[in-house]
Parts: sequence; C-alpha cells; structure tokens
Amino acid sequence: MSVLSEYSPKRYLKVSLFLTVMAIAVYFAMKACRVDLASMFESLFTNGDVYLRFIDLDWSTLWHMVKAAAVTVLLAALATPLAACLSIIVAIAGARNISKPWFRLPARISLGLERALPDTVVLFVFIAAFGLGVFPAVFALALGSLGMLGKLWADGIEEVDDKSLEAIRANGGSLWQSIRYGIIPQVMPAIISNSIFRFEVNVRAATVLGGLAGVGIGYELSRAYSLLEYGRMGMAILVIVVVVHLCERFSGFARGKLLISGGLE
Repeated sequence: MSVLSEYSPKRYLKVSLFLTVMAIAVYFAMKACRVDLASMFESLFTNGDVYLRFIDLDWSTLWHMVKAAAVTVLLAALATPLAACLSIIVAIAGARNISKPWFRLPARISLGLERALPDTVVLFVFIAAFGLGVFPAVFALALGSLGMLGKLWADGIEEVDDKSLEAIRANGGSLWQSIRYGIIPQVMPAIISNSIFRFEVNVRAATVLGGLAGVGIGYELSRAYSLLEYGRMGMAILVIVVVVHLCERFSGFARGKLLISGGLE
C-alpha cells in the first residue's frame, strides 16, 4: 500500500462526514441563539476597565469570604455521605443479579428520573418546602449525588463475579450474606473512589446551589454582583478557585490513601 492510498480522503470519509454535520449543527445553533461573534470579541477587548476592577481585590473581605467558603465545603461534606448511604441501598435494589425484577425496575426508573432533573430544579422544590438556608442546599446536593452514585454502583454490582455469589448461595447463605461477603468486597474500591470524586463535584455544585439558597460563598458572590462590588467579587472568585483546588488535592490524596491502606487496590 502506497503512502498516498494509506492517507487518502476515503479513509477518513466517516470522520469528515461527522465533522461536517457537527459544523452545520453548530452554525444553525448559533443562528438560532443569535450569537454575534464580532460583538463578542469586540466586547472582550473594549471592557478592559471592568477586568481591572476585578483585579483590584477587596482584601478587607478575605476572612469573611473564607468563612463563607468553609460553609460551602461543609454543605458538600454533609451531602456526600448522606447520598453515599442512600445510593448503596438504591444500587442494591437496582442490580439485576441480586434484585427481583419488580423491585429493580422502580429503582432504576427513580435513578433515571433523578438524573434527568437539574439540581437547581430540585433545589427550588426544597426551597418551597423548607425556605432558604442550609437544608434545601444539602438535600438538593444529596439527591443530585444519589442519581450518579446509585447508577454507577448498580452497574458495578451487576459486573461482580457471579461465582462467588453462587458459592455463598450453594452453602446456604442468605441474601444479606451474599451482599456482605460476595458483593461489598468487590465494589468497595468503586464506592470509595466515586464517593470522594462526588465530593469534589459537590464542592463546585454547592457554590451555585448555595448562592441560590442564600448560604456560602456562592451567596456572597451573587450579592457582590447585584451590588456591582467588583473588588468583593474578585475576592470571592479567588477564594473559590483556591478552595476548589485544595479540595481536589485533598480528595486525590485521601482516595489513594484509603484504597491502599484498605488493601483494595
């Protein structure tokens, strides 16, 4: 095969066709959304004074922003374990290899419905029930985590080695013993890893949901924006970036330590 034939356009026909379809879709999407690239780039270069206002940080609000960021992290720290405990129950109910069809189908449907609902919609429902504050934000984060973790763990349970389950059942083991000794040891690495990863996601999500619920660093950012306090907004953004980075580093360190110390890798 010659070099020309090896790299001929026919070989990349499918890729070229896919890229063409995507380009057409993006073009019509931009037309429907009335995206004006010229105005966008012009505003980026003509609003330099606004960017300078963000850089002029209001250092007097630093400690206040740190305390607000701590509240945001605590929201994620409360929601993640709650979601993890509930997700294990729902995942067991939704796993094909240990749950009855009449029990598995409602569990899978509930997980699918939960993932279809944006976290902000769930938050508004809880705000209507409980009012503004910590409770609606925590419950919205927990339900948002439940859909993701429950789906991942249910799929992980269905992929466990069936021979261990059959051996436990052949020796007269109960359903609980099958779960305790046949399933939990095999899916525990996924439970630990996904729970810590979900904590990272919840820290970022708590910034947005906390702003809507009136708590945490997200609320401080929203309040500064409404008052056009650019220095305060810049300080809030800086604290958010630092806190999210530290949480990611901590979760990565904790994930490695827990998996290795527990002998699960």
